[in-house]
Amino acid sequence: MTTLLLIRHGESEANREGYFAGQSDAALLEKGLVQARITAEFIKNEYNIARIYASDLVRAFDTGKALSELIGLDVIPEKRLREIFAGVWQGMKFDDIERQFDKDYGVWRNDIGNCRTTAGESVRELGVRVMEALSDIARDNDGKTVAIATHATPIRVMQCMIGDGFDSMKNIPWVTNASVTEIIYENGKWALGRVCRDEHLSKFRTFFPANV
Repeated sequence: MTTLLLIRHGESEANREGYFAGQSDAALLEKGLVQARITAEFIKNEYNIARIYASDLVRAFDTGKALSELIGLDVIPEKRLREIFAGVWQGMKFDDIERQFDKDYGVWRNDIGNCRTTAGESVRELGVRVMEALSDIARDNDGKTVAIATHATPIRVMQCMIGDGFDSMKNIPWVTNASVTEIIYENGKWALGRVCRDEHLSKFRTFFPANV
């Protein structure tokens, strides 16, 4: 059995300012760095980590680096773990996206598994590339536990792909910053473990705004 721990990055500038970062770089805020360190301690105490992987976007990579510094393993960058490429939405405030691209953003809000960001990547395309990356990581780390720092949409899309498919994604909530979601790979099959483990963050938990 191979266990992959999907860690959402800590709170970033984009989270605080309410804009769609996508594949643009948005640094972790001080609170995000604190969240990353708390989660690193939690993982060190709860799991025996063999390797650390991360999206190469700075907010995820720095989240993985907090664990790296604690347990002495390098972070392996993996571009396929990036957040969705959001096309013209990248860098825009969510309120502005909703006003200017109401049709596309309405699908994002109400049927996200079937959404394509305006002039960008579709959620299904995101799911394919993230699944490919996680499958490669699982095969390369058979029988081990691996930490993977990534983003909110990849974690949400993986839950629907392992579960009831893209049409069900609209019913899956966003995970919190620096939370840990377990996915299990065994005998060629995927299963969900515990989702959005964030009890260790206590007063440092941060959530998505209502209009995302």
